[in-house]
Amino acid sequence: MFPEQKPEQNHGETCPGIYQADRIQKFFIRPFFLTLTIGIPFCIFKGLFGLVAIRVGTPSHPFLADFGWLVVAWAATDFAMNAVRASGDLLHIPTRLEYCTLAELGRLVNRPMVFLAVDTLLSFSIICLMLWSGWIMQLTQPEASLWYAATTLNLISISLVSLYNEAKRTA
Repeated sequence: MFPEQKPEQNHGETCPGIYQADRIQKFFIRPFFLTLTIGIPFCIFKGLFGLVAIRVGTPSHPFLADFGWLVVAWAATDFAMNAVRASGDLLHIPTRLEYCTLAELGRLVNRPMVFLAVDTLLSFSIICLMLWSGWIMQLTQPEASLWYAATTLNLISISLVSLYNEAKRTA
């Protein structure tokens, strides 16, 4: 930790073990940025996966369709939670709400970050399942455009943050 800061006063102001965070790095960890580049894209992946499961499951596999409706509800709930977090950040109103339902459940056992990591794993698994199963071909053109936009936003933002942090570290 830096001499001028006590660990309990950190509050995201530093990148642990590396250096004092600058304005750009502080922006990268704001709920608005995280929601826009991770939370919302993950909600889109989940929601589209659920819609395709409904399509594929109806009427021949009702269990799959029911599962799809659960995933759509999960995506919608996570979307609302992300919207609250981002709005609170933009309005400078603190929110105690986590980014997603799994992280909120994790809060009950004092492990929201572990559950957030599980949500991330599930979201990436959904992406892989959509690709490897061929279900990606079930998307309508507007749905596919939404999928591409979410993918682009998520991947480019991760790359930009990594590139900036590495450039900052070596400067």
